[in-house]
Amino acid sequence: MRIRFAGAAEEVTGSCHLLEVGGRRVLLDCGLIQGGPRDEARNREPFPFRPRDIDAVVLSHAHIDHSGRLPLLVRRGFQGPIWCHHATGDLCRIMLRDAAYLHEKDAEWANRKRLRKGLPPVDPLYTRHDVHEALRLFQGLDFDQRREILPGVSIRLRDAGHILGAAIVEIWLSEGGLTRKVVFSGDLGHRGAPIMHDYARVSEADLVLMESTYGDRLHRSWEATLDELREVFREADAAPGNILVPTFAVERTQGLLFLMGQHFHDWGLERRHIFLDSPLAIEATEIYQHHTDLLVPDAARFFRSRGQALLPNLHFTRTAEESMAINEIRSGAVILAGNGMCSGGRIMHHLKHNVWRRDCHVIIVGFQAEGTLGRRLVDGARFIRLWGEAIRVQARIHTVGGLSAHADRDGLVHWYHGFRHRPPLVLVHGEARVREALRRVLRHRLHAPVRCVREGDIIDLRHIQREVHGS
Repeated sequence: MRIRFAGAAEEVTGSCHLLEVGGRRVLLDCGLIQGGPRDEARNREPFPFRPRDIDAVVLSHAHIDHSGRLPLLVRRGFQGPIWCHHATGDLCRIMLRDAAYLHEKDAEWANRKRLRKGLPPVDPLYTRHDVHEALRLFQGLDFDQRREILPGVSIRLRDAGHILGAAIVEIWLSEGGLTRKVVFSGDLGHRGAPIMHDYARVSEADLVLMESTYGDRLHRSWEATLDELREVFREADAAPGNILVPTFAVERTQGLLFLMGQHFHDWGLERRHIFLDSPLAIEATEIYQHHTDLLVPDAARFFRSRGQALLPNLHFTRTAEESMAINEIRSGAVILAGNGMCSGGRIMHHLKHNVWRRDCHVIIVGFQAEGTLGRRLVDGARFIRLWGEAIRVQARIHTVGGLSAHADRDGLVHWYHGFRHRPPLVLVHGEARVREALRRVLRHRLHAPVRCVREGDIIDLRHIQREVHGS
């Protein structure tokens, strides 16, 4: 009865944790490693376990850093069920297909260069066929429904308040008369978010695994964040260039659309054309419209409108031709385009055509991993390279951190505070310095028995108190 940390132990992406009990093996998440080329190359390395030996996967939510290696897991031999919330399954259907398409395109682009150099071709990390095979294994659950998924293994999903269908995973492991309860936070949401409910509180656990993405910082209040957005739009009105919003297809896009609807005239949006330039975000928005029962009441009413009727001047641009036509617009456009870290997607083309303009504004609305173009923009890069061309950055870069879908430091502390008897706590899914900062706060405020693990570390769940307290 043990847990092995096989991913996102010392970084923000690649979530993957292996539970073993009674000869059964359950994987919590199987996410893609994201960042720079060196980071992403690690996705091709062998898993630290044999995929065909895994009996089941429990998926916390659909974000690619939690789900993105599932097709690869299947391709390498896994054939068990993948348990998740129904909405997570719906989102994975579009997100994993999109990821496979990008892997195929990346391999095609690389092979053109390799052919000219006389090098053998490379295969994509996985294909759309692999995604099809993985999607056949998905099994949907509702929130708050306890289910035995294997002999000696039961799970219950609780609302994490992060994105549609995102779950806190409660998992009970029984062997030889001993039962241990492990609670995995998944990614916890930002309390008071525009469209999602607040995360559920859990009171009992023998071991807690908690993410720490924003464990060293506090988000601005929602009121201050809305004031900040209003000022950005008003500043843009004074020099009416285009406004670029690199956005994540799931949750961030839908949250922004809702806020734009709520503040349509206050932000002067009636004077602009708003483009949702992401086929994936458009499909994700349609899935949100299908699951309005999971949204807060005001957001549910907003998303019951269909398609582009959400806003009177909203344009969905699905095709490449429609996207390219936006670049003929020199001013007056608000362009929401993927991807959120500027590491690919249509936002790259919009940056090429706009970021060198002094009247352009770029609004960064989400976490930017180390090594990504988005992180370089946030850090004040004066030049960026796109397709081998150096482009001067003269646009105004605005970082609106209050829109994050992640809990901040105090949100994480608040969630853990809900547990009785201060169960042992392991911090995962965070950069090393961030985890260490959160660990110190948890020890100081709550005297929490908390540790930071490394990839490959193993905790024996039979002796959990001694293991964690003695670390």
